[in-house]
Amino acid sequence: MGKFGFTISTGRQIDYDNNDKSLHHYIIKQEPSIQICIGCGACTASCTSGHYTHFNFRKLQLLISRGENINIEQEISKCMLCGKCKLICPRGVNTRNIIFSIKRWIKENRSFSYINSI
Repeated sequence: MGKFGFTISTGRQIDYDNNDKSLHHYIIKQEPSIQICIGCGACTASCTSGHYTHFNFRKLQLLISRGENINIEQEISKCMLCGKCKLICPRGVNTRNIIFSIKRWIKENRSFSYINSI
């Protein structure tokens, strides 16, 4: 049989069992209001830093809830801490405290290999 000019790519599924959910659990303890987020995207739409960089708070929150903590430090450094996301949130999620909690977690867990690989 001849080659058809394409290859079968590897699976793109998310392995929730092997992902590190420690950051997500830490944030829930620090800021329980993250659990009432409906993912509407108002925080991302109002983000000042999102207009000038590729920072996306909604995507960041989704990745953290999945346990995909790779490059979190690099992404979180783009946040300008202006607070617009907190003001615009229809559910009253304290997004600034979530950002601070992520920064605190990174500071406490610098020994992880995926943070040092940035």
